[in-house]
Amino acid sequence: MLPRTNIEEKLQNLRSRTAHEDKLLSEVYELLRQDQEKENRIEANISGKNDKRDNAFDFDLLETENIFHIDQIRNICIDYRLRFLDTKYFKGQIPAEAISRIKKLEKEHNLEIKGYKIIAPSKLFKLEDKDDPLLFAPIGNGYYYLIHKWGNDLHPLRKALVWPFRNIINLTALVVLISYLATLLVPEGLFSKSSSTAEFWIIFFFMFKSVAAVVIFYGFALGKNFNPAIWNSRYFNA
Repeated sequence: MLPRTNIEEKLQNLRSRTAHEDKLLSEVYELLRQDQEKENRIEANISGKNDKRDNAFDFDLLETENIFHIDQIRNICIDYRLRFLDTKYFKGQIPAEAISRIKKLEKEHNLEIKGYKIIAPSKLFKLEDKDDPLLFAPIGNGYYYLIHKWGNDLHPLRKALVWPFRNIINLTALVVLISYLATLLVPEGLFSKSSSTAEFWIIFFFMFKSVAAVVIFYGFALGKNFNPAIWNSRYFNA
């Protein structure tokens, strides 16, 4: 009652099944190879020389909340003492999520994105840290598109902490305030039996010169500069 087994037919079925599996496996390998080539190309564009002025994005597909003008970027960098530089100067790690986001954008807009820039604290351009980098790509006319943000947010007091470095007036005001507070800490009658207004201002002047000397020495010794001068400078001692 049972049909006889046709070995030739079994061999042909097995060959067909094996060929189909081999073809499927080859297609998977090819997709992985192409995906790896895309990642290698993207990483090369991020770390390589940046000559691209803009990218031909499809503006209908862009999210408007991620579009920023260079003036807005400049103001934020000055307020928080950050730098806006080509990604080739960035020494931190570009996360896999950012690479995936770039691949998705390139597929949606049918283009190869170049000209990447990053907003980050100065120290992130010479060593790894945990602060808050933002990856941008130029879209022309001074506008940049935010591709990805990673890491932790900046310290809530960072803007206040870097306020003295915005300009010489702010720094001078801080030196005056520190000198005044230091003068108030000097005990009365330390230099004479009776305190007077003249003595107070003499001590204040001495404190001011001392604090100013320390600030000037620190600035020159470490090559520090004010925020408007460094926000887009690629030099470490700017």
